[in-house]
Amino acid sequence: MSQIEIEKKERKVLYDYQKRDIDKIFSRVEEFPERYNLLYQLPTGGGKTVIFSEIVRRYIETTKKKVVVLTHRIELCAQTSNMLTEFRVKNKIINSAVKELYDQGEYMCFVAMVETLNNRLNDDQLELTDIGMVIIDEAHYNSFRKLFKFFGNCFILGVTATPLSSNMKLPMKDNYNELIVGDTITSLITNGFLAKPVTYTYDVGLGSLKIGMNGDYTVKSSEELYTNMMMQDKLLKAYEERCKGKKTLIFNNGINTSIYVYDTFKRAGYPIRHLDNTNSKQEREDILTWFKNTDDAILTSVSILTTGFDEPTVESIILNRATKSLTLYFQMIGRGSRILPTKPEFTIVDMGNNTARFGLWNAEIDWQSIFRSPDFYYDNLVGDEEIERNFKYIMPDDIKEEFGKSSDIEFDVEEEYSKTKKFNLRSLTVLEKSIEQHAKMCIENSEDVFDARILSRLLDKDIEFRVKRYSYCISKSTKNYRDWLEEDYKRKLRSKINQLFME
Repeated sequence: MSQIEIEKKERKVLYDYQKRDIDKIFSRVEEFPERYNLLYQLPTGGGKTVIFSEIVRRYIETTKKKVVVLTHRIELCAQTSNMLTEFRVKNKIINSAVKELYDQGEYMCFVAMVETLNNRLNDDQLELTDIGMVIIDEAHYNSFRKLFKFFGNCFILGVTATPLSSNMKLPMKDNYNELIVGDTITSLITNGFLAKPVTYTYDVGLGSLKIGMNGDYTVKSSEELYTNMMMQDKLLKAYEERCKGKKTLIFNNGINTSIYVYDTFKRAGYPIRHLDNTNSKQEREDILTWFKNTDDAILTSVSILTTGFDEPTVESIILNRATKSLTLYFQMIGRGSRILPTKPEFTIVDMGNNTARFGLWNAEIDWQSIFRSPDFYYDNLVGDEEIERNFKYIMPDDIKEEFGKSSDIEFDVEEEYSKTKKFNLRSLTVLEKSIEQHAKMCIENSEDVFDARILSRLLDKDIEFRVKRYSYCISKSTKNYRDWLEEDYKRKLRSKINQLFME
């Protein structure tokens, strides 16, 4: 596009909060024109690209110096270049096809992928002159650090939704002098810039998951948990309860899991496609076009759509995985937060205890504290064992209906256990009382002993929960022991049903 065509384009309209943040950033540019690294945080959907595109335009206009914008993915290069053009900034993408810059004098702004630019600069193939500012998109990724040495005299602006390094051993405070925090998610929702989230959580036992070198759950252990039939059924049921008929993104930790999800939903008759980083560019385009044009489409993927993907018609996000990464948590959910006149809210279904770990997506977060003391933040994250200890099983309405003739279906394991301590009773008295209550529930809602025993199978989740609470009380919560207790409980329940029917 020529400069004349650029000038003819209408300039993008900025919102008040965007103008305010741009002014804050420029106050730092004026105070520290060189050798200053500033980090700027704004939630996904708040318009970070819009903001830094206006900053580029204004910086070039006021200083007459050039700007480099760095991204970590090729798709983001094209998106960023287009946005800069909308702000009347003539720019050039430095990609793998660009070996030399004979036309460098024609441009005041360059957009580059970090790896490409790093290779060119290290090999002395390119020499960028008169660069005054470097902008780093998705600055929490550590791949950008290697380029800092080439721009030591510049003003560096990093932008991110989550100012928490992707590597906990390389905190962002070591590379940035200061953090400026933009509008909160709650404020953006209240003012109509983001859709309101409606969150549903499903308790998942994560005891089998392992932590890898990067501090997050390993793909191997995640695959073992999330590909088993019980978890697949749980996912399908969650979709049918909360997302059926809505355009839905499902995020997984592993290609095999995503393929299992695809097969499960396909067999159930739902419109679904699978996408991962092994798909060709054409396959990816075809799948995303189908997803965009299909109202009730389901797309299952492996984190490939966490950045650089913007589809406002997404109505539901399913986190079919657990993560220790706050950044990934925000990125995945952010894919559903774009607002439309017909979409004031969107659904979040959490199948990995992520909400219990990080809090609600739209809860207030002290980013300044996290930026200054990331170790303190990590150390105080709620652990999986503590999350599981706080689980409370809530019997689904359809199962409650099956026990509609029973006036009491609740049982407080901790309270009953405290009674055994108080009156010096055997701890197993707790499970005996629980079994008796469950047996009575089955009998009260059955015609005969055979119906009662069939009905008892609906109590499996309640039994699992009660046994787990009991094992915590007696401080003996190994999985093998709990499994044995559950089997013993069910055997005794069947015997108790038989006994009560004969009385």
